Amino acid sequence: MKYGEYIWQSPHWPVWRYDLAALAEPMAAVSRAQGLLFGRLSDIGMGLREEASLAALTEDVVQTSAIEGETLNAASVRSSVARRLGVDIGALAPVDRRVEGVVDMVMDATRNATAALTNERLFGWHAALFSTGYSGMSRIRVGNWRNDATGPMRVVSGSIGREKVHFEAPPADRLGVEITRFLDWVNEPSPAAPSLIRAGLGHLWFVALHPFDDGNGRIARAIGDLLLTRADGSPQRFYSLSAQIQRERKAYYDSLEHTQKSDMDVTAWLRWFLATLLKAVEHAHATLDQVLAKAKFWQWASGIPMSARQIKVLNRLLDGFEGKLTTSKWAAIAKCSQDTALRDITELLHHAVLQKANGGGRSTHYEMNTTPAHDSWLDSYRRCP
Repeated sequence: MKYGEYIWQSPHWPVWRYDLAALAEPMAAVSRAQGLLFGRLSDIGMGLREEASLAALTEDVVQTSAIEGETLNAASVRSSVARRLGVDIGALAPVDRRVEGVVDMVMDATRNATAALTNERLFGWHAALFSTGYSGMSRIRVGNWRNDATGPMRVVSGSIGREKVHFEAPPADRLGVEITRFLDWVNEPSPAAPSLIRAGLGHLWFVALHPFDDGNGRIARAIGDLLLTRADGSPQRFYSLSAQIQRERKAYYDSLEHTQKSDMDVTAWLRWFLATLLKAVEHAHATLDQVLAKAKFWQWASGIPMSARQIKVLNRLLDGFEGKLTTSKWAAIAKCSQDTALRDITELLHHAVLQKANGGGRSTHYEMNTTPAHDSWLDSYRRCP
């Protein structure tokens, strides 16, 4: 490997350089979008703001894991986040240890964003992610920095014998000094760099250090969220950068790889980061539309008698149910027999809450009624993703 192949080998490391003038408009665009979003949120009640925060945090936890190829149960994540926020969502899903660890990290990063970031706090996040001491089938060092006992820390892809090395991190014996310098920067009381720039730099810097055996990407994104929360001045989160990164996963990894193999000028990375952040904030408007539509629906349906089962399944529909709602799916969600599910559905058909979708026989499925009589809440519902 040639000297200077990776960014941390630069003689100027870690003195970041970027063209602030070139980033001025992207930063202004993000600030305008944040202002519009927070303006809308200021016009709604606390209960709806908590619902919007619940939706954003749930998406953040699910998607930060999805970026790493790990699928978490969205209902379990939502239940775990709701418990911590004190939001009543009815019946809670069973506790999932994998879910709890990611939620603990994300919640600590955002709700306690003003607290100093320390070695011990990072070790706690890492231990929460890997509570069994294993990553998959491999035992790893949990709650401590890697030691490179099996060789350099590398990010690779491809089959054995045909591996492609995308990045090699600094040697483990440098981590003490490197992490101290990084944490001093994160915790400096009067930083010179704009707050949005710091969020992008913090994310990149931690990924470049890659100090743990595993979980570095998730923890880097949590650090980015911590710095964004400090920038917002509120512990409540209403948008998910991780969800937007997952939607642009290939571009994310390509941008990181290119930046980690370049010099200390990270303008291109910051431009990509700000553009992605802008899309995340804009997407939050759709999430807020969904929350408001849900509230309008229950206001409209307040006079319709419903069982706890019916309320539970309708909430799943309003929260963004994927796929087609059939009798068997209703039975699975409500944990009831198919006969009971059919009775529940028939009652809601009678009250015009549900309607049969196109197709019959074995393909019969149902959807929320979209007749003009429901315009008081459907105007918002139709805008939901």
